[in-house]
Amino acid sequence: MKTDAIFIRTPETSWTPASSIYGKDILYDDKEIVFIKRLTDRLENGKGIAYLIKFIPPEEKIIRTVAVARSDEHVYILEGGYCLRNGEQRLLPEDYILNPEGHSHAALVNIKTVVLVVCAGQPDEVKEISVIETQPYRREPAGSSC
Repeated sequence: MKTDAIFIRTPETSWTPASSIYGKDILYDDKEIVFIKRLTDRLENGKGIAYLIKFIPPEEKIIRTVAVARSDEHVYILEGGYCLRNGEQRLLPEDYILNPEGHSHAALVNIKTVVLVVCAGQPDEVKEISVIETQPYRREPAGSSC
């Protein structure tokens, strides 16, 4: 059993356009908006996978990612952050998210964002990566009921 440490100089590692994995449907106006740097892939050994994801949303738009965790997925925000549909920042650098196996989840990103993702086993099943419009926050009038 190999027990050597793995060292990677991430600035020297190239970003891979996510369209090479998920197809051309995730391009926006023929431009790449999501990039990936695979750090480790030990799936063949029954272990997990680690990678960086960089989101570069079009100006005044939101990148929406919908996925289901196929193993425990740990996400650590390095730069940028996640937002609400109205564009308000919700999660910031140094925030951490655990999406447990089987958990359906979404991420909304409206500023350049880089996250570290570590999956205990298989990576997420990505259902959708799309660009959406910011939706203004709507307050229900006083006295209204659900």
